[in-house]
Amino acid sequence: MSPAGNRVKAVLFDRDGTLVHDVPYNGDPDLVRPVEGAREAVALLRAHGIRVGVVTNQSGVARGLISDGDVRRVNRRIDDLIGPFDVWAICPHGPDDGCHCRKPQPGMVLWAAGRVCAHPADCVVIGDIGADTQAAERAGAHGILVPNDRTRPEETAAAAHLAPDLLTAVRAVLDGPPRGRVLADERPIEAAYGTGPGDPPPLTAAPAADRPAPPDGPAATTPGRGVFAPGTRARRTPRTARAVPRRSGAVAPRTRARP
Repeated sequence: MSPAGNRVKAVLFDRDGTLVHDVPYNGDPDLVRPVEGAREAVALLRAHGIRVGVVTNQSGVARGLISDGDVRRVNRRIDDLIGPFDVWAICPHGPDDGCHCRKPQPGMVLWAAGRVCAHPADCVVIGDIGADTQAAERAGAHGILVPNDRTRPEETAAAAHLAPDLLTAVRAVLDGPPRGRVLADERPIEAAYGTGPGDPPPLTAAPAADRPAPPDGPAATTPGRGVFAPGTRARRTPRTARAVPRRSGAVAPRTRARP
């Protein structure tokens, strides 16, 4: 169980680029590849009595690139490999729809926190782009950025809290909200960030997911300084809760999608 006085009641993860490698507008469960440490991170939170959820933009639905059913199938696969998660919040709207749930708006974070009976101030949002941490801030939650090759340098520079990988981010909140800007685990800081002599500057990258894909088609997230080669272990577990906030903040049945 959680240590006494632990104020973190729930951790809400971004999906693509954070829990799994980002395949833009993915509707194929067979393409789901967890990032290294994802399953261990979720299991560690559960062992400490901390609720877990997913808050994900899925604009591929609004764009007509994937269906609601595609998103549900991908989410089930993620639940099987990494979960189960206590709550799923999905925004299927496009960038110009003016909804209140699409990150960086706070709607999904607020809704997911309510579903697990946690105050936003007792929640941590972990993601790989600025929209994730901005949504956390606007909701009154804590945000941790785990950069990868699609994270923009300005997003890294603006983040209140940074972690080199998902497991480090989770370990940092087991005893309470994140403290300090750069979070580290038990390894020496040089090993944790790959900043030994001769290494290039850490935590810089190219454009983030749900931004326009290259002309030759979308590619999966390349393992980088914030993301590693995918795990392959699978475990079948039941799903717990799913729902989709609409632009009014209400919940709509079984809709979800990436940006």
